[in-house]
Amino acid sequence: MIMQMSNVDTFEKNHDELDIEFLGNVEGKAWRFQTNMYGNGSVSRGREERYKIWFDPSKDSHRYSILWTPINIIFYVDTVPIREVVRNSAMRGDYPSKPMSVYATIWDASSWATNGGKDKVDYKYEPFTAEFKDLVLEGCIVDPTEQIPSSNCTDAIVSLISKDFSTIMPQGRKSMKWFREKYMYYSYCYDNIRYPVPPPECVIVPSEREMFRSSGRLIRDKIRFGGSHRRHRRGKSTKRRSKAAEVASG
Repeated sequence: MIMQMSNVDTFEKNHDELDIEFLGNVEGKAWRFQTNMYGNGSVSRGREERYKIWFDPSKDSHRYSILWTPINIIFYVDTVPIREVVRNSAMRGDYPSKPMSVYATIWDASSWATNGGKDKVDYKYEPFTAEFKDLVLEGCIVDPTEQIPSSNCTDAIVSLISKDFSTIMPQGRKSMKWFREKYMYYSYCYDNIRYPVPPPECVIVPSEREMFRSSGRLIRDKIRFGGSHRRHRRGKSTKRRSKAAEVASG
C-alpha cells in the first residue's frame, strides 16, 4: 500500500513525489515500509529509506503524516518524526516544488517489495482493503499546472511553517534518533556503492553510519526486502524503472 503526494498526472516527465510505502509482510516477521522523495522527474536518483515498524499496521489505526514546505520535509508516524529533508541550494530541482495532490493506493509490488520479490501476493486473501479516517490537508488550493508557487499561497506557507510540527524540537530529535537507530535498515545516504558522494541533502550521523555496510544496508539485517523498485502510477503499470534502485537493492 502506498500513501503519496504526487503530480505525475500533470507533469509526467518531470513530476515530484513524496511516498510512504508498506513493503509487504512475511508472517511472523516485522512489518516494513519505506519513505521516498523525487523532484522534477529525478527517478534515477531515488532517495529511499527503509524501516521496520514497531506495531502491526493491520491491527490498529495509526497516523502517517508528511510535512512539505519550501524549506523542509518531515515524515511522521504517529507523533514520531522519522525522517527530515532540509532543502539546500545544491539540491536544485531535486527538491519537490510543484503543486501536488494526495493519493492512496493498494497495488501489487510483488516483483520487488517483499523479500526482494521472492514472496508474492497471495490472491486467495482478496479483496484487499484499507481504511482511512481523519484526513487532514493543510495548505492552499492552486492551479495544478503551475510550475512555481502561487503568490496566493504566501500566507498559507507562513502559517504552515509557524506550526509546532514544522520544526523538530529537542524531544522530537531524541525520538527520531531512537527510531532511526532501532528500526531503519536501509538509507541511500549510506549507500556508497550507489552514491560514492552522498546527495547534498544527506546529513551523515556517526551513530547511524556505523550501523550500515557500504551498500547502505544494515549490518545485522539478513532478510532482503525491496529489490528493484519499479515506479508506478496509482494502479497503472509503467515501464519506467530506476536503475540506481536496482543496484542499491540487489
